Amino acid sequence: MPRRTLAPVLLLLGSFALTAACSTGSPPADSVPSPGGPSRTGGNDTGTQVDLTKLQGVNIVSDSSTDPSCPWATSYPDVPGADAMTAAMKKQVEGRLAGFLGEDIGGPPSCGGADGPEGPELNVSFSFLVASGDVLGVRLATVDRTSNADGLDTRAYWYDGAAKKYRPSRGLIADSSRDAFVAALTKRLEKREGVTPDTVEAALGDQEGRDAYLDDMAFTADGDLKVDFDRGTVGFPPAGRISVTLPGATVTPWLSGFGSRAQKQTTAPDDKLDLGAVQTPAPSVSAQPDPGEDSTDCSRIKCIALTFDDGPAAPETGTLLKYLAQYKARATFFVVGQNVAAHPDIVRAEMKSGHEVANHSWNHPVLTNLTPAQIRSQLERTSAAIKAATGKEPTLFRPPYGAIDGNVRAATSLSPVLWDRDTLDWKTHDPAEVTKTVISQAERNDVVLIHDIHPTSVAAVPEILRTLTARGYHFVTISHLRATL
Repeated sequence: MPRRTLAPVLLLLGSFALTAACSTGSPPADSVPSPGGPSRTGGNDTGTQVDLTKLQGVNIVSDSSTDPSCPWATSYPDVPGADAMTAAMKKQVEGRLAGFLGEDIGGPPSCGGADGPEGPELNVSFSFLVASGDVLGVRLATVDRTSNADGLDTRAYWYDGAAKKYRPSRGLIADSSRDAFVAALTKRLEKREGVTPDTVEAALGDQEGRDAYLDDMAFTADGDLKVDFDRGTVGFPPAGRISVTLPGATVTPWLSGFGSRAQKQTTAPDDKLDLGAVQTPAPSVSAQPDPGEDSTDCSRIKCIALTFDDGPAAPETGTLLKYLAQYKARATFFVVGQNVAAHPDIVRAEMKSGHEVANHSWNHPVLTNLTPAQIRSQLERTSAAIKAATGKEPTLFRPPYGAIDGNVRAATSLSPVLWDRDTLDWKTHDPAEVTKTVISQAERNDVVLIHDIHPTSVAAVPEILRTLTARGYHFVTISHLRATL
């Protein structure tokens, strides 16, 4: 969300900060509450539950680094039929990443410029607001932990399947009703601590400000409209994030035609999502033959543990399962919870194919930057999603970027797993380089880190399997490696 200086009111900031600074905490790194419904529902902070089984053919576009000095992870959904909305999210995500790395101004990577108090980090994650009928809503949440950034900012993206158009949040309100809508918002905002008529006027007094700051609006399960404002937009920065909920009875007369349909699909969703997609959704991933009980004794035989992070991904993980089955190789998949919720069938196939499924957090944050409650939420939500998909809870977790400390260890009973060999496949995106790194560096009982979200990484696996098999290596899961050493 762009920033505009609140020049007329900055003189009041010092006195307000004295009262507000102690009462406002850091924004949560995972802005979506724990799902409370079936395994393929996604929760969000409007209190609604989205049935993800309606999202046929969805692809989660994910990327991340493993560099603890410059940690970043991004993800957003690509839903068939909603190409214009996907393009808008892609532009936003790529722009934030380029700004974080300094690529927008040229020169070497800057990782957000000056380090913030918690160290630099960029994390872009998503949640579904509604996926029903001809309406799709997605919220992107961006955490940027640099001293010159906003912290947490959120933006809602809407797709109108009937008109085949991407709609920003302001498109929920009819053009003729926007002044009345803003007046009602202003009346409620001015009652909040840290908000004054001047701060609201500076933010929402003209069309430019409304376009910039009315960018996160969504309906609750009761049909009310919740409007979220980032820190320092409609109020003083120490006031933190500010939310206003307008009752459904108040807001309904102001809704656009699309807004009325979005409200209806939120409160009384249809049985399916139909955005008019012309392409055929990708087929479900099938489990490969389970090689059976592993009797390999890694204290006597050359073993190596291939681990795959950040998935599941379609179709990459399905292709990978076929490659592993050809060599009866076992692997460990460290999965991200929001991807598990979107692709439980792939996670189920991983386990049925004889592999181990482990926890890699819900949306790939730096866990050492979080509170104990946030750490538990990241790991427990992911473990719950894995159990819902496979019937079995994981026992292992890999902290994103390898970032672990006493607080992280104390927040979970899961056993942490790091790695011996990092392929740096997220940097090279070159199958030959990934293959060369593993083959040239592999040693007995190594744990190798690869990402199954990259087609180039998956493409490297057949040669890795062929070469290391010829050298006498056996491919085992992490738990088996530990149990037999």
